[in-house]
Order: sequence, then structure tokens, then C-alpha cells
Amino acid sequence: MLNVFVCEDNFAQRRTIVQIIQNMILIEELDMQLVLDTENPYMLLEKVKTSQNTGIYFLDIDLNSSMNGMKLAQQIRLFDPRGFIIFITAHSELSYMTFQYRVEAMDFVLKDNPAEIEIKIKECLLNALERYILQTNKTHKVYTIEAGERKISIDYEDIFFFETSSNIHKVILHAKDRQIEFSSTIKKLTNTLDDNFVRCHRSFLVNKNNIKEIDAKNRIIYFTNGETCLMSTRMMKEL
Repeated sequence: MLNVFVCEDNFAQRRTIVQIIQNMILIEELDMQLVLDTENPYMLLEKVKTSQNTGIYFLDIDLNSSMNGMKLAQQIRLFDPRGFIIFITAHSELSYMTFQYRVEAMDFVLKDNPAEIEIKIKECLLNALERYILQTNKTHKVYTIEAGERKISIDYEDIFFFETSSNIHKVILHAKDRQIEFSSTIKKLTNTLDDNFVRCHRSFLVNKNNIKEIDAKNRIIYFTNGETCLMSTRMMKEL
């Protein structure tokens, strides 16, 4: 999942940008969330320091602060080198500064055309998501789920286990930061995923790399995030 941040000191303009982003995420069912919108670059930076997800950053350049948007982008790069930075400003003449500050901006959106702003923000969100999926697929093994109209990509290492849902022909993926129900079966997943995933029960498929402890007597598997699942006697030897 991608985290979205907005830093803009003009309240009305920030509300407009946020509304466009929220509408786009909702309508297109994008695998991202708006984490913070603020006028304070230092507040945004503190949030970035603790974020574990790649971010998309919409930054004004002139923030009426001791830290402008360019310096903020430089600091963001220290904590999120793969993040997507988009500058939104009324000063087109400042575009050259993105090279001077070496922040590798994804795009530069001008405020002087409201209709163009909406189009550009939507393009940036879609492009960032596409690039993120491509980058992730190159560096990590990824499982992609189609849930409704959404395509959600999750690193193998972030998956704890799959569980048969009470809804017919559906399973629930238990991941590091969420649970997702989608159409599939444990049998199908067993044949699709690599050998890091072991079927331990007719209703569970586990990622053995995220197992913390196995209670063989009570047939319970404990995962590193505190969750548990059942293990059958017949399939215990697999583990």
C-alpha cells in the first residue's frame, strides 16, 4: 500500500488537493491511503520517519516556514528513497530548482489552472502506483490479488497465512498490516505460491518464514505478529 502526504500552507488549496486525492482513491479503488495533510513540513517529516510504506508526496514549494518544499523533499529522500515527490506551486520559474536540490521529482503541477491540477494529480497517483508495482516486482517476490476492481500487490515476506473464509470460494489473506478477503481456494493457492508456503490444515496455508513457534501438542501455530492458526495432525510432518 502507498501512503499519500500533502504539505500546503494555504488551507483552501490544501482542501482542494485533498478532496481530489480522496475522490480518486475511492472511485478508482486505488491501493493507497491519505495519511496526512498539513501546513507544517516538520510534522510531515516526523510522520515519514515512522512510516513503513512508500509514500506519494504532494508538496508546495513556498510553505512560509523555515523549511521550504525543496528542503522538505531532500529530507524525505533520506527516509523514503523510493517515494514519489510531486511539487504543486504557483511559481513555474522554480521548476529548475528540483534539479538543483537533486530530489528526483516525479512531476511539477502548476496552480494557475484548477482544471489542469485535477487532471495532473490523478495522473500522478496512477503513474506512481504503476511504477511502485513495477519496482516492487523487480526487488521482491510479490503476490497480486484482484479484490473487486482493485489490484493489490503484497510482498511475500509480509504475508503470514491464508485462511478459508466462511464465504464460499473465498479466502482471507493475513498480512503484516491488513486482512483481505478475495476469491480463491487454499488448494489453488497451494499450487500457485512457492515452497515457502506450506499447507498445515485443510483451511490454512502458512508462510513458514513468519512462524514464531509451533505448539505440536495443541496443534497451534504462532506467527511473529501475534496471530495464530490451527495445524492438523496429518499435515504436521510438512512443518
